[in-house]
Amino acid sequence: MKYRWAQPGDVNAFFGLMLDNLAGLLLMVGLLSGGFGFPVDFAVGAMVPGTALGVLIGDLAFFWLAFRLAKRTGNPDVTAMPLGLDTPSTFGMVLFILGPSFTDGVNNLGLAPEQAALRTWHIGIWCIVISGILKLALSPTGEWVRRVVPRAGLLGSLAAIALAIISFFPLVEILGHPLPGMIALVIVLMTLIGRLPVPGRVPGTLAALIVAGGMYYLMCAIGVDGYEFPKAMTVTWMPTAWLDSYSFGWVSRFTDALPYVPIALPFALATVVGGIDCTESAAAAGDKFDTRTVLGIEAVATLAAGFSGGVIQTTPYIGHPAYKAMGGRAAYTLATALVIGSAGMIGYFAFLNAWIPKPAVYPILVFIGLEITAQSFLATPKRHFPAVAFACVPALAFLAGSLPGQIFGDAATLEAGLGPQTLDPLLGKNLQVVTMLSSGFILTSLLWAWMLAAGIDRKLKVAAAVMALCGTLTLFGLMHSPLPGSQLFVPFGPESWGELVLAPQYRSTIYEFVAGYFVAAGMLWGWSLMPTRGDDIDSIEHA
Repeated sequence: MKYRWAQPGDVNAFFGLMLDNLAGLLLMVGLLSGGFGFPVDFAVGAMVPGTALGVLIGDLAFFWLAFRLAKRTGNPDVTAMPLGLDTPSTFGMVLFILGPSFTDGVNNLGLAPEQAALRTWHIGIWCIVISGILKLALSPTGEWVRRVVPRAGLLGSLAAIALAIISFFPLVEILGHPLPGMIALVIVLMTLIGRLPVPGRVPGTLAALIVAGGMYYLMCAIGVDGYEFPKAMTVTWMPTAWLDSYSFGWVSRFTDALPYVPIALPFALATVVGGIDCTESAAAAGDKFDTRTVLGIEAVATLAAGFSGGVIQTTPYIGHPAYKAMGGRAAYTLATALVIGSAGMIGYFAFLNAWIPKPAVYPILVFIGLEITAQSFLATPKRHFPAVAFACVPALAFLAGSLPGQIFGDAATLEAGLGPQTLDPLLGKNLQVVTMLSSGFILTSLLWAWMLAAGIDRKLKVAAAVMALCGTLTLFGLMHSPLPGSQLFVPFGPESWGELVLAPQYRSTIYEFVAGYFVAAGMLWGWSLMPTRGDDIDSIEHA
């Protein structure tokens, strides 16, 4: 059968994927310039084009992969895997690597802002290139992980991200402008979930953009408080600074980049786990991509971005079931690749971000989060539903800790000398626990759900092994890191290793976490040796 690669649903899917990537580019520039005083022109000319190029290459590869799967399976309705900028990495790279390295260059090394920006750019390139190499090395293991880890673990961690990040955070922007935001939200949910048709068969996302966007600019025109037309902006057309990355001058900055690599690697590992999750999610929706190929494309796109001066890694997006539910096929990834790639390398992305009202388009992200969560439960055996719900708990910790993190990182708070150390001891300890629970929460969600699902299936030795794995990962900061930016560490070592060795004030807490996991693993192992283990699986499934 002929592959129907372009359908009306691709319009909805395109707006969702394109605007998500566009927001990531502007978020990077906005955080760097507003939070650290980084030169905007340098970021737009040197960092944005290579970052956008990674999206271009990755989405074009997934566009081709959809054709290959359709030809191999004879399925005319294959939906391409979406790819874009990794949102957690955007925050992590800017707040814990790019921003601090720029500040260090200006304040401690005495560099001029342009020189400090160049040094920061080279450090960022190193972090992305090393992340891409790590992901490429791990890509052959993806299919094995899918076979071993139950769907409750793989899809439960996706549900956690979908609820805590994709659905919740956009609501803040949507309800920050409640009149156009609520109109857009209702249109998107009623058309995409309720399946209500829009007059003239206009796609739901486009209808939301037209109606809510018109309302937004009407309120700008009549002078409602909090609404204003976009201000005049300076646009760098056809930037060329990013081409300097091909001269490989950044290679000499390896020593400067080395202290920041342990911060970047957890984000790279998280995208590997996320890529495996996304492939499982796509399989549950009917499109069985090869996990190794998906991870390989992700790694190559990240490497291409890094070698081209990009400073944010790419990753498969977890919205495949949502884009499929919209009726998207492959055209939406092609369109996203062309728009984001050209916007970054030609320079017009600032216009798109400024003139498209966020309250009118962010509801599509809420829909994507809800669709992923629903798919996570529908594709999981009923007896594993508690495991899927359990996977959401670490993500709730990430959500709970995000606002305090922003408060204590605010310039006014820092100038006032306020920080977690100034809190009441009990409140400070609770905040530290929340921070550690949220650190590496994607891995935590996956492993906790796997442990519970294995227990439900009476595979107690597997559950014990998972708990032991949790303890091992915690010992090196891959989970529950107490350090800023979820930085990796070694539990002990010589003083010459510097900040790579865990600071003494954190050791007792980390050691107790590790002990808890290993004692729980031993308990589960002993439990597995008992002759009676409760009801059988079939009785649980039909209860």
